Amino acid sequence: MTMMKRPLEEDSDHNETKKLKPRAAYPSILGKDKATGKFIFPAISKDDVMNARLFLKNNDLKTFLEFFLPAEVNSIYIYFMIKLLGFDVKDKELFMALNSNITSTKERKINGIATLPHADIDNKDGLTDPLEKKHAVKLIKDLQKAINKVLSTRLRLPNFTTIDNLTATLHNAKKILVLTGAGVSTSLGIPDFRSSEGFYSKIRHLGLEDPQDVFNLDIFLQDPSVFYNIAHMVLPPENMYSPLHSFIKMLQDKGKLLRNYTQNIDNLESYAGIDPDKLVQCHGSFATASCVTCHWQIPGERIFSNIRNLELPLCPYCYQKRKQYFPLTNGNNTMPNTNSSSPILKSYGVLKPDMTFFGEALPSRFHKTIREDILECDLLICIGTSLKVAPVSEIVNMVPSHVPQILINRDMVTHAEFDLNLLGFCDDVASLVAKKCHWDIPHKKWQDLRKIDYNCMELDKGTYEIEKQPRKKK
Repeated sequence: MTMMKRPLEEDSDHNETKKLKPRAAYPSILGKDKATGKFIFPAISKDDVMNARLFLKNNDLKTFLEFFLPAEVNSIYIYFMIKLLGFDVKDKELFMALNSNITSTKERKINGIATLPHADIDNKDGLTDPLEKKHAVKLIKDLQKAINKVLSTRLRLPNFTTIDNLTATLHNAKKILVLTGAGVSTSLGIPDFRSSEGFYSKIRHLGLEDPQDVFNLDIFLQDPSVFYNIAHMVLPPENMYSPLHSFIKMLQDKGKLLRNYTQNIDNLESYAGIDPDKLVQCHGSFATASCVTCHWQIPGERIFSNIRNLELPLCPYCYQKRKQYFPLTNGNNTMPNTNSSSPILKSYGVLKPDMTFFGEALPSRFHKTIREDILECDLLICIGTSLKVAPVSEIVNMVPSHVPQILINRDMVTHAEFDLNLLGFCDDVASLVAKKCHWDIPHKKWQDLRKIDYNCMELDKGTYEIEKQPRKKK
């Protein structure tokens, strides 16, 4: 493959670029190791990645490429740009081809070769492309994906990296958007969904092609017993809520909560006292249940006994008709009457909790409120969520870039750019933050929680691990 040329620079008074804090001079020139013939990759730090992303955000694509690349490049330079933006290739064949043609300054140092000795560097014929054309095409496509991802994703705020930044913002904030997931309820014994100990892991033995199929609307309509055989495992406790739920209630009481968008179906926010106007249950909840046939609706608690007994909850208004279709065992049988002239779904007359299954649209209230809330909020706090399910996961990219974003979670969420990551149990992090703000969480456990001291270990810039300090022996 022949070398590629980027467009020549044009003299222009308005073609100014944002200044970087460069690790090295740009554009980058990749030398070749004389002994191995491999291209030498310089080390790329997190600051280099952040600076490159910031430059791309603040300038047009042409200016970005001209700044970081020399006038003539080959496919190895394209890969360098992918790495500089913080990404890597996923194609195994392409990765192997790249790996056989690239060495790093770190690798050379480990092998006892001094960093970039001019005697060992060969820049002649350095633009001969070592990769096949198909690999170069894949790299160009991967670079385009990386660029699009950066342009569609916010960048971290440079001066919002500590818990003190958070506490100061909490005191001043008036419209806090809180996005919660299953992690806020695990302290009550309710499993999350996607962790190694979560709900989906526990039901793999059922032999479903995808564990998420228990929440698939089409499967429910065809055979609701698939859901009701496991529904007791996610049935929420009544009139219980965690200290984290009370932390959100505290924000509401202080007039700071704009809205709590919850992905949870357990309805525990209502038990904690969060006002219906301040709560959006993005995926519905167990709060109500409706007949899939006539849409008769009742409070969800009225089917809890059926769920605990692994029984199908049936609609009284559709019951007699269902008995005609499924005559055995008072309509609970799901074998249809063979005399029926048309196929009848096994879900006929079955009550379904008003939670959003895969294949159903989100509640209209979500779409109505989120458009307004993202423009009004002055702080976003995401708690106990892996942000894997759209469209809720896209909220982090919808909020204006100047609004601070905080993650409180057991694990990092690597596909989002939070300004502050507080990693640990949600209740522990909420207690630590409340103590630092000199606030009291309205929960029955608060008097005990406020006595606990926490270790706060900085893992990286803007990332902290929160753990309870061991109790001192008396």
